[in-house]
Amino acid sequence: MLERRKPLDLLFPLKGGAESNVDAKSSPTPLDRLRAGVMLARDAVKAVSVTAMEALREGAMMIGLFNDQNELIDPFVDLDAPIWSDKPPIELYRLAYRYCEELTKREAGNFYHSFKYLPEEQRLAMCAVYAFCRRADDIADGDWADRFPGSTVELSQEAVEYRLQLESLQNRTSILEDDMYLNKINQLFFFRKKLSTCYNDVYSTDPVFLALKDTIERYTIPRSVFDDLISGMEDDLYSNRYRTFEELYVYCYRVASVVGLMCIEIYGYDDPRARKFAESWGIFMQLTNVLRDVGEDIERDRVYLPLDELERNGVTEQDLYGGKVVLNTSWEPYCHHYAKRARTYLEEARQLLPLLPRRTRYSPAAMIAFYDKILKQIEKQQGDVFTRRVKLNKVQKLSLAAAVYLRHRFLPRFLDPLWGGLARIGLLPNV
Repeated sequence: MLERRKPLDLLFPLKGGAESNVDAKSSPTPLDRLRAGVMLARDAVKAVSVTAMEALREGAMMIGLFNDQNELIDPFVDLDAPIWSDKPPIELYRLAYRYCEELTKREAGNFYHSFKYLPEEQRLAMCAVYAFCRRADDIADGDWADRFPGSTVELSQEAVEYRLQLESLQNRTSILEDDMYLNKINQLFFFRKKLSTCYNDVYSTDPVFLALKDTIERYTIPRSVFDDLISGMEDDLYSNRYRTFEELYVYCYRVASVVGLMCIEIYGYDDPRARKFAESWGIFMQLTNVLRDVGEDIERDRVYLPLDELERNGVTEQDLYGGKVVLNTSWEPYCHHYAKRARTYLEEARQLLPLLPRRTRYSPAAMIAFYDKILKQIEKQQGDVFTRRVKLNKVQKLSLAAAVYLRHRFLPRFLDPLWGGLARIGLLPNV
């Protein structure tokens, strides 16, 4: 039997914890202080000139977001400075939000579909948050080259000092080749620099961070959740194996739970339990991702499933290559228990929904429904996530989305028990 989660004894304590007091305050560690200390000062960089700002403002509606190959391009790419020292005009904020929305449509159709019916202000805010998360992941796990003076050339002394301190506090070296590692850790350092502009008196010329700053100011989202996500991206540079479920939980919190904590600030809530359930929402979704992507991850020399659990179930890393593990009689029972544990977080995630305003509840409900269906398909395929990628087809997405929309936007609350009863016997989707 797989354990759900043991009490965490973290080297780097996190503020969240689905079984702990989410409001508990912990003293910042040296690593926390190092990461939070990455700031971009007004007097340290060149700012965009007033003339350039006015020229952009006048042409904002005419500036295109696509090149001849229909690829998305940064509307501020020709600016030769990383910040505006004065607040940009509203036209440039609108352009930044347009960029984030188009990025979301192109990179995350499922996610965009889950919040495209939100009120406009909240929909655009969600796009800004998604764009931030997408770019961080593209740096850590892809080939995205971020744009910031010093980020794509020889390492600056400041970036070198940050890396050395980080390695000392982590007490481990990178799993990547030197050139790739140095490039990615440098990129993520400057990504933190740009994040700091969302919490001080300068404005980034990166459209993602310009829109994100406006979102953060509107919804008062704490910096810690964004810093934790970048920390999760840094973790991928140092770790490609997780020995225990506790280690995996920390990773899932950093790359997924914090996204839920960002989102609920935009959705709106009054009950502080929403933060606990948002953390569980992220854990459920990331655990589902881990199981779905086992075949792809092993080809990149990554194993996110806890190694001690695999060993106890007679599964080796070599079994994962090429999907040979599907012939192991222990694999399907392991996937079943893994899914059962993931659903304990799913049940907590569902408790988030009644705590949110009715107008925003559809968004997380749709994402939860999509991932619940994916997990069910993995079980139906007896854990075969190697032959083909498990994903929803268009009919499944549309039918689930319609059911979610009907229940959470129109169905009177007193009919919830009836829907739930019919869902338990399979006559309605459990959304």
